[in-house]
Parts: sequence; structure tokens; C-alpha cells
Amino acid sequence: MNEANLAQDFAFTSEFWSGWIIVLTLGNIFACWWLIRWTAKRRAGEAAEGDTTGHTWDETLAEYNNPMPRWWLWMFYITMIFGLGYLVLYPGLGSFRGVLNWTHQNAYAKEMEAADAKFGPLFAQYATKPVEQLVLDPRALRIGERLFVNYCASCHGSDAGGAPGFPNLRDTDWLYGGNPETITTTILDGRSGVMPAWKAVLGDQGIKEVTAYVVSLSGRDADTSLVTAGKQHFATYCAACHGADGKGNPALGAPNLTDKTWLYGASAGVIAKTIANGRNGHMPAHRNFLGEDKVHLLATYVYSLSNGKR
Repeated sequence: MNEANLAQDFAFTSEFWSGWIIVLTLGNIFACWWLIRWTAKRRAGEAAEGDTTGHTWDETLAEYNNPMPRWWLWMFYITMIFGLGYLVLYPGLGSFRGVLNWTHQNAYAKEMEAADAKFGPLFAQYATKPVEQLVLDPRALRIGERLFVNYCASCHGSDAGGAPGFPNLRDTDWLYGGNPETITTTILDGRSGVMPAWKAVLGDQGIKEVTAYVVSLSGRDADTSLVTAGKQHFATYCAACHGADGKGNPALGAPNLTDKTWLYGASAGVIAKTIANGRNGHMPAHRNFLGEDKVHLLATYVYSLSNGKR
């Protein structure tokens, strides 16, 4: 099937479901109107007036003639009229966009334009000042902190202390580097770190050996025989990223394995799982979302956390 046929089938499917939604939506509104009219219709044998309708059961059990108030009935009609008016103005009937052509993207864009017009000058006044200077400005740090709480705390924690898989931003251990320029680049353009899985290459025994060697790199006790074999595996498969000495490579985001800082956990079991199955870390880009001026203040706050300013 060629692309033209696929496009034609997709258009037909879209039109079908759009029409189906329109029929269901309008049909339900009409059904509500019909149900109200049908239930309000006087039945044969009902009394036109009086306390009872004329229906009796078990000889003396009578149905009272207490119709719902008119205002209550009109609330249903008003609701249906409102629904029809809404569907004319706004999207809700399949692919019909409404006469106002409203979309949530347009609404968001307008809100952002209004916010930029109001708050843009506030951020712009700090844009030309270097981070090293801004970390001494309490007001700039407060603005950066609010940005952090709104956009970064869900991953790194409200105190920036991190969580398994999300770096602690308060220490001096940085995957890609902790200078102002690198922090700014990380926030603006994001990062994607990949630790490949080695189980198929090393096997279960090889995983144990490399785990023992990695554990020993941070000064902890490990089985000497496993460490010796693991060192050879490390030189073959791991040194290209983590370095021959295991101290990492900021250009690749490969962590230092000789210190006490561990992104996913320091236990032998967690380390073995990382080596066997690999890891995938992703830091989303915020350039288009926040803009350079806001990121400049955000980077200032993050930089201050590991430099004794907070």
C-alpha cells in the first residue's frame, strides 16, 4: 500500500470518527430533550387537576399529583441550550473547531505572551550580568529559587538534594561539569545519558567480577579474586567512558566511580543491576519553555547551591 492510499485511509477514518462523535453528541442532547418532553406529557386517565393523578394501586394507594417546579424544568432546557451554544463556539463536535477557532495551544501562547510582556523585563535586567556576580545578589537568587521550585523540584527535590536517578545539586560532584556555562547549557539544551547493558557480553560471573572491582574503586572491601578479574573486564569494556582510573569523563557524562557519590545507589546489588541492565538518564531541555533569561537566573541558583552561597 503506497503513501497516497495510507493518507486516504487515514482521512476516511478521521472523518468517520469525527462524524460518529457529532452524531453521538447531538443525539444525546436531543435524547435528553425528548425524554423531558415525554415524561412531562400527560397520560390518558390522569386528572387535569387535584391532589392525585387518578392512578391507584392496591385499592387505596394513590399517586399524588405534584409536578416538578417550572424553574427546575427550565434549568434542563437552559443547560441544553448552553451546551449547543458551546459546541457552536468551541471545539467539541469531532473535527469541527468552533466558530471562534479556539485551541489550547493558542490559549497557552496568548497567556505566555501576556506573561512575557509583564514579567520579561524583570528577568531581562539580569541577563547581561555573569553568574558569578549574580550569586551575590539575594534578589536574583530568590527569583532563581522560585524558578527551581516550579520547574526542577519534581525531579531534584525541593531542597535540590536529588533522588535515585536524579543528581544531587548541592554537592560538588557533577556528571557534565559544575561551572556556570556548563550548568546553563545543561538546563537550556538538556542531557541524555546512556549506560549500555553488559549482561549479554559479560555473563553472570563477569557481572559479579566487574561489580566487585567497581565497589573496590570507592575504597570498600571486596573479594580480591573477583576484583582482579573485574579489573581486566573494566579495562576492556568500561574504561573508554569512565577512564582507566574510573574517575569518569564529563564530556560523556560518565560518572566518577572512585568517590562516595552514586546516582542510583551504592550497594553491590544496585551496581550489579546497573552493569547488567544499563541505565538511561534524560534531562529535558528548557530553552524553548523557559527562555535564556529565566535559565540564566535558574543556573545562578543551581550554581550557588554547590558553591556555599545558599
